[in-house]
Amino acid sequence: MRFLVAGGSGFVGSHVCRRLLDEGHEVTCVDNLITGRLNNIADLIVRPGFVFVQADVTTLGRGSLSSKPADIVLHLASPASPVDYDRHQLDTLAANSTGTWRLLEIAAAMDARFVYVSTSEVYGDPLVHPQSETYWGNVDPIGPRACYDEGKRFGEALVTSWRRERGGRTAIVRVFNTYGPALRLDDGRVVPEFLAAALAGRPLPIQGHGSQTRSYMYVSDLVEGLLCVATDPDLDGQVLNIGNPHEVTVRELADRILAITGSSAGATLVPGRSGDPRRRCPDISRMIARYGWRPTVALDEGLRRTVEWLQESGVLARQGGEV
Repeated sequence: MRFLVAGGSGFVGSHVCRRLLDEGHEVTCVDNLITGRLNNIADLIVRPGFVFVQADVTTLGRGSLSSKPADIVLHLASPASPVDYDRHQLDTLAANSTGTWRLLEIAAAMDARFVYVSTSEVYGDPLVHPQSETYWGNVDPIGPRACYDEGKRFGEALVTSWRRERGGRTAIVRVFNTYGPALRLDDGRVVPEFLAAALAGRPLPIQGHGSQTRSYMYVSDLVEGLLCVATDPDLDGQVLNIGNPHEVTVRELADRILAITGSSAGATLVPGRSGDPRRRCPDISRMIARYGWRPTVALDEGLRRTVEWLQESGVLARQGGEV
């Protein structure tokens, strides 16, 4: 099969591209490199069946792509971390609005299935727990996270309205907290922030009191779930959560990372981010019922793999021993 992966040089996108190539598919990776990195796909560029197109999805035209139509379009093109979408607020909104529209047009021209990769942030600071796909969310439309939260909510609305009015085969996935190799240490999310501190011998900065909860999914589990959805020929119009339902507090995460890295630096409390949700945990009943999909990588194992990658990849050495 042929895939068009928008945002394919980012953290998740690069893992998706690599897995698709390993399974024998052809991949066109589109990325403007605002937050993605060529280093993430350096080993893929020389592989048969892989094409990289440096372009912005908001201006992407059919003529920029291979003459061969894609069978599936995966839209992951958006800044996705607090640091990135705070720095690129308008780009984030554009990628999820104009960019989604352009990719829907391209998918329609190719007669391709379209998968919009949304986020658990559409649930905001949830009043329902755990969060199922039927929950509408509790989001501040003008708050500090609005460009991402509302950008993704608009993207979902656009995909849904497009399907209703113009047809086409579409699906929406809402991704919960994900970590693993290739995740930038400076992107502001809690796992890389804690790992960076622990490996540099600094106290781990716990925002607020550390009692807020998250569910952490290793990236290979996410890729497996995404491909279940993307390659399902009978799926049309569904919304599915992809995440790990094992909920832990931020304080517990800090303790686990200190133990795994062997750091004695401890932790320190710092002011919390404005708008930070108090609880976050997915209901994955739909994914289980349709595909039998569940996360398989336990948190401690995933953290160990991520630490090993950091130590073996040269990331620490390139930063002079500091992270």
